[in-house]
Amino acid sequence: MLWKNKKGQTPSTKRDLTKLKTPHTYAIIFFVVVFCWILTFLVPAGKFSTHTIEYTDANGETATRTVLMADTFRYSYNLDTDFVAGALEEISQDPELMEELEVDPEALAALMETDSSTWTQEDLDAVGLDDDEMYSLYGEEFYDTSKKLHKTAKIWGTEDFGGFGFMNYVFEGLVSGDRSGTAVGICALILVIGGAFGIIMKTGAIDAGIYAFINKTKGLERLALPLLFILFSLGGATFGMAEECIPFAMIMVPFVIALGYDSIVAVTVTYVASQVGNAVSWMSPFSVAVAQGIAGVPVLSGATFRMVMWVVVTLAADAFMMVYAEGVRKNPQKSVVYAGDAYFRNRLDTVTEEEREFNLGHKLILLEMAAVMVWIVWGVTQKGFYIPEIASQFFVMGFAAGVIAIIFKLNGMTVNGMAAAFQGGVSDLAGTAVVVGMAKGILLVLGGSDADVPSTLNTVLHVIGTALDGVPAFIGAWFMYIFQSLFNLVVTSNSGQAALTMPIMAPLSDLVGVSRQIAVLAYQLGAGFVDAFTPVSASLIGVLGVARIEWGKWAKFQIKMQAFFFLLGTIFIAIAVAVNFH
Repeated sequence: MLWKNKKGQTPSTKRDLTKLKTPHTYAIIFFVVVFCWILTFLVPAGKFSTHTIEYTDANGETATRTVLMADTFRYSYNLDTDFVAGALEEISQDPELMEELEVDPEALAALMETDSSTWTQEDLDAVGLDDDEMYSLYGEEFYDTSKKLHKTAKIWGTEDFGGFGFMNYVFEGLVSGDRSGTAVGICALILVIGGAFGIIMKTGAIDAGIYAFINKTKGLERLALPLLFILFSLGGATFGMAEECIPFAMIMVPFVIALGYDSIVAVTVTYVASQVGNAVSWMSPFSVAVAQGIAGVPVLSGATFRMVMWVVVTLAADAFMMVYAEGVRKNPQKSVVYAGDAYFRNRLDTVTEEEREFNLGHKLILLEMAAVMVWIVWGVTQKGFYIPEIASQFFVMGFAAGVIAIIFKLNGMTVNGMAAAFQGGVSDLAGTAVVVGMAKGILLVLGGSDADVPSTLNTVLHVIGTALDGVPAFIGAWFMYIFQSLFNLVVTSNSGQAALTMPIMAPLSDLVGVSRQIAVLAYQLGAGFVDAFTPVSASLIGVLGVARIEWGKWAKFQIKMQAFFFLLGTIFIAIAVAVNFH
């Protein structure tokens, strides 16, 4: 006789693996941080010397970029103080060299009177002799190369008390960067956009517009998804659309769910589409143009090959999305985010007939939103608008929508109601902003992304580059693609990844026997596709926050699409090698 539980049910002998709880995004990032911290114990820190190069940008103007010098990699060592003492004596007797190096004579004389056995690089920095200058003069001779040093954070600490500790990765990640980049700038942008759309959603204009669109199109609305995918892909290809997808997602999520799909489709048709376009772009100023300039390839060359690639990959990815989307529409419960999407379904279901009325106030708000969106796209492409300008425009958009709602008495909007709606929108995305800081903390634990500062990340970059030396052409190009994809899991800035990797990959492609154009192709495919997957991407996390999707659930869908992308990328790398793409 089988034993039964208190409810009289026979316990199953098998565990239903489909009901295992997905780890929270915060938990996933924490364990990644711990893994990276452990890695710093195993991999010694290394650094490169850097220099500034000039190249012609996409506008035909001369631009500059600080990049690493691939042949200057060295591990982090203590000083060979005996050698350094002799070197400083020589330098002190050469006035021309001291002037060239901008050495402070008095500070140097004072240092030479101290005990040389206690000298550190900080002491040399104080007199005007940084590590790069000493390396250019003496190579590794001024190091004590008997022991490679590791750059491992403590468990707890701050810059002022004991140094950075990895358990402080949340705070340190949140306050890193500046107003125009990760993480501070992106966090602020997310919060401002959240507040602005809190006001807009309170007006009811988006809900009313969705119902009006569905009623007017009479079943043709499904054609909107593939067309929108192509448009967002074009945005990624032309001006590197990424952060701009966050506000678009706030509109698309309820719209797509109202059509019978899920929030995964909404994120795919906006953010994923933009990254597909970015991955196969022929003109993005933030990826292809920068990488080509650093690699010494004529900027925007190879456009015909890339335009064909954009058409093929965009249509293939579009079809992949629609196969998934139609499966969800026929059986909504199969979606891994079905329960989470209830928030949007319930909100749409509770809208009254009166609220569904699409009146003049709603139309004015949507027209105002469309005008601001066009203004932002124009500003980004023509005037170089970035995070501060985008945030400012969205705040104005939300404020203007609230004023219109007060004038037309939409949803009983008042001044206090505007303030409360803004607060609610901010609070809805506060958790997402924290994730952006956490993700930045991963990079900090690895020692940062500066090529001229010793870090575990620099050592990994050097080791991978060295390992590819001398392999067959296609294998070398393919592994460049794999490496760029994996590197993007940590460094998601397209221009930042180009500055770190292209100075190594470009000359390496010469040794492998493929053109530098193929090295750029491997970079852009890896950097673009994986941006739609990595939890370190601030833009992706922002869009997922808007859609209320946990990264773990997103990964269940996206891992299949990433495999599809990787196959497409491999095919085009193979074609590029076969035709000797230049």
